[in-house]
Amino acid sequence: MKFDAMEIQTKNGLKNAISHLENANPESAKRILESLFEYEFECPELIFTADCCNFWIPCITQLSEIENPFERGELLLTEWKNFQPFVARKTYTFEPALEATEHGIFSCALENYSQLFDERDMFQRAEIYRKAGLCCKKLGKFEDAEEYLSKANTAQPGSAAVLAELADCYALCGEDRNAKVLFREAFFVDPEHIDLLFLDSELIKSLIAKVMEKGYVGAVLQQWLPVYGTLLGVFSIKRELKVQEMSKLKQEIYALENELKDPSSDNALLTPRLINLYFWLIDYYLGTNNSNKPINDTLLKIKILDATIYELYVK
Repeated sequence: MKFDAMEIQTKNGLKNAISHLENANPESAKRILESLFEYEFECPELIFTADCCNFWIPCITQLSEIENPFERGELLLTEWKNFQPFVARKTYTFEPALEATEHGIFSCALENYSQLFDERDMFQRAEIYRKAGLCCKKLGKFEDAEEYLSKANTAQPGSAAVLAELADCYALCGEDRNAKVLFREAFFVDPEHIDLLFLDSELIKSLIAKVMEKGYVGAVLQQWLPVYGTLLGVFSIKRELKVQEMSKLKQEIYALENELKDPSSDNALLTPRLINLYFWLIDYYLGTNNSNKPINDTLLKIKILDATIYELYVK
């Protein structure tokens, strides 16, 4: 009976600690856990929850020293990115504690970003709404997330970071068609300014996992994602380029082709970027009923750059 009583006490105490984590109060949560460790020092749920508290206490303490709400929000999101590898190294993950931590951190970040919605600078306003949308998405408030991200896109049209978050939001809501259009667009505009760690939908995470299996990481991974997104059918919903966009596309292709000729150029980044642009160029030619010559010429360029990608594309 004594053991059962202890078990109930631990369970209730853990539940209480988790409620504090949900409110971004790891210090209070830790105090509750310390009293439980006197009896249950080997309990994996307690250990993981305590680890979450220990990680976040310095960050939450630091918030009180920062006056600017935007900087407070940025600190929380930066630390969340650092928290991911911290959790990944754990041999045991207690999901209720992890979910409570996530809720607390993103609720706190959202509260800070929300104080700045009257920002007049359009670029800064777009970033504030993007971060608010990201927080809502992580909290499962998808309608609010879509609203904020749409406002961010209005303030700064065509931002790759905004488009990717909006695409992720659509995918999480089961609107795969809209998601595929916007993901393709985002990775066409600027792959390197998309923060992969905040993308949660299975649509994009499965693509990221498959490309990582090929050994790509960092900025190189981000450049290869739209290439394999096309090859694997993830970026299958296409749109027609406007005349002005077509002109910019050709200009970028010309610039990258010349850059590749320089022996000191970073081919690891340039090659996938150029291949993705060639894919867009071929789609344009196919949509305008041009002769086969420009299409074949572009295919040949892809073959010279990467014969394996060429074979996968034409099969």
